[in-house]
Parts: sequence; structure tokens; C-alpha cells
Amino acid sequence: MENFERLLEELLSQEEELQFRAFRNDDALKLGMKLVDRARSEGKAVTVDICRNGQQLFHYALPGTSADNDAWIRRKNNVVNHYGHSSLFVGTQFRAQNKTFEQSSRLDISHYAAHGGAFPVIVRDVGVVGTVTVSGLPQEEDHSLVVQVLREYLAG
Repeated sequence: MENFERLLEELLSQEEELQFRAFRNDDALKLGMKLVDRARSEGKAVTVDICRNGQQLFHYALPGTSADNDAWIRRKNNVVNHYGHSSLFVGTQFRAQNKTFEQSSRLDISHYAAHGGAFPVIVRDVGVVGTVTVSGLPQEEDHSLVVQVLREYLAG
């Protein structure tokens, strides 16, 4: 339980830290390209997706991915849009309570997946306005790639 608590605190801290002043279409393009470039340079086969208010602003699938990654993205994005937190946070929160998301959320698992990789696009003093999502790696790696590149983008 203690490990879950520390992880949940870290995930909430990331959401507090990684916020935008504003989020425009050009931000989605630049951030999406940074994610693609990082994944490509590290030889990772992922699909990258960025949405704002339900509109897909960026989507790119590196070689080695499939339509299955698109389905995972849709399901992970739905979790962020429903709960207002990263998909990894939501899944971890259920595991911390010794429950599974699939059995306890009362949501249709064909539409929702609480697996890491979808992170909320948060505009400071506004709230969650979208998602930035990676699919193709183990869930912790999907999440980590998003957080690392988002941190660099916001610092830059």
C-alpha cells in the first residue's frame, strides 16, 4: 500500500507541475513532433495522439504500430476525460484499493482502459482541456515518455 501511495503522490505532482498557460493547435503540433522524434531516436514503435476538447489535433503512428494502438489511445483518452487524471493514476488508484478498474469502475471496458500513457492537457486556472497520449510500450513506459517530453516542452 505504501508504494501505491508514493506513486499516486508522484503522479498527482506531475499533473500539478505539467500545466500550460494556454494550449493552442501549434502547441499540439510541436509537442507531438517532439514525442515522435524522441520515440524514433530511441527506436520505440509508438502511436502519439493529442486532443483538445474532443478534437484530434495531432496523430502519428511510427512503423511497427497498428490500429490496435489507436484503440488503446481512444480507451485511455476516455479515462482521462472521465476522471480528469492520467490513465496511470486512475489505474493505480484502483489497484491501491485492491480493486481492478475493469471490475469496479462500472464503465464499459471496450471504451475505457486505465493503463498508463494518457496524460491530461491541463491549462492553469482552467483545468483539463485535452489529452496527450502514447501507445505501444508497457504502460509505465508510455506514461514516462509523455511526462519526460512534456516536461522538456514546458521548460523550453
